[in-house]
Amino acid sequence: MLLTELKPLEQILQYLDGERAVFLVGCKGCAEGCETGGEPQVMEMRQKLQEAGKIVTGYSLIDTVCNQSLTALKLKAHEAEITSSDSLLVMCCGVGVQTTSAVVDRVVHPACNTISLGGAHAEWKDGGHCLECGDCILDFTGGICPIARCAKHLLNGPCGGSQKGRCEISPELPCAWQLISDRLTKLGRLENLEKIVAPKNWSVSLISGPPAKR
Repeated sequence: MLLTELKPLEQILQYLDGERAVFLVGCKGCAEGCETGGEPQVMEMRQKLQEAGKIVTGYSLIDTVCNQSLTALKLKAHEAEITSSDSLLVMCCGVGVQTTSAVVDRVVHPACNTISLGGAHAEWKDGGHCLECGDCILDFTGGICPIARCAKHLLNGPCGGSQKGRCEISPELPCAWQLISDRLTKLGRLENLEKIVAPKNWSVSLISGPPAKR
């Protein structure tokens, strides 16, 4: 089980600034158990967003959002509602946010932070794509986590060692920041990379932080 907590409503509204319509995704797995993304929380979020002047085009409650095939199938049934939205707000762990981002061509916002318990990852085969850092930044990076997918856990752009879109440390892997850049370009959100992400409190993460310099 992955432990999550809802981000403050003010932060979520900042993510949605300039957007008119949003589609909600809830999770009947871990997030339901944490009371962050089950049906009661999705309905409450819908009401709060509507009170804030947002249009909620619809919602989907998925058994386990970290299951990519299931999430793709469930969201396909809501294609019209998603197409009419500016973005999706995903109320579950960082793995589920990235799963959703992988199957929709829409901006995906995280509604939760994933908190480390030091235990196993989620069901998705790429569960290691979330390192439970306690302060999810997927909103700024197009739904691709640089902490988990960058060998150096870089927060503000790529290093100088990547070559032809491949990772300097593990050349068989794509550079996470190349993936992020490509995704943000596709979404028309490349200006996100102009933002500076503050240093993280690594003590709450599944890892201890970026590798030390030698």
